[in-house]
Amino acid sequence: MTALKLTVVSAGLSVPSSTRLLADRLAEAVRRQPADDDRQVEVQVVELRDLAADIAHNTVTGFPSAALAKAIDAVTGADGLIAVTPVFSGSYSGLFKSFFDVIGAADDGALTGKPVLVAATGGTARHSLVLEHAMRPLFAYLRSVVVPTAVYAAADDWGGSGDPLTDTLPTRIARAAGELAELMHGRQSRPPASGPDQVVPFEQQLAALRPESRKE
Repeated sequence: MTALKLTVVSAGLSVPSSTRLLADRLAEAVRRQPADDDRQVEVQVVELRDLAADIAHNTVTGFPSAALAKAIDAVTGADGLIAVTPVFSGSYSGLFKSFFDVIGAADDGALTGKPVLVAATGGTARHSLVLEHAMRPLFAYLRSVVVPTAVYAAADDWGGSGDPLTDTLPTRIARAAGELAELMHGRQSRPPASGPDQVVPFEQQLAALRPESRKE
């Protein structure tokens, strides 16, 4: 049985990176999720730090390098996507946005219907709303299906219980991973549209309204 493809986009800049650490924990949590169809999940990580120059070059020329093209194919061909960014000036990083701008410019429907888990890292919990005011709208614009639980990891989340008014980081990771895994397995097994819900091309609908197409 064909394995599901999960692509992880990490926009962390340092090595090691808390952004990459969160991305890896989310990916592992998705991979461990049980599934009725028993399909395995194959994980591929895209490190945007390694593609910074390629992304900038593509922005001004419109032509991706071989490495950037491979990363784009990994994202657009995946059954599910985890997108993680550090917070800069209250929003996602410029590198993160530029990468998805490149994808959208090449094909504005490339991420339509794709299950996406959004996550971010930052120094304090004050920046956690970046998930709702920046990341979720970005992927809604790209017509992706963003899972209900978004994951933000502040510095305090890594070593203890985090914010006492929220679930712990491991709890949020597990819940978000379960939601993404469910969407991935459902998307893979969904049958082709048929019956009354099938979309009829506009040209076909128009032809049916022409006088010569009607029966007396």
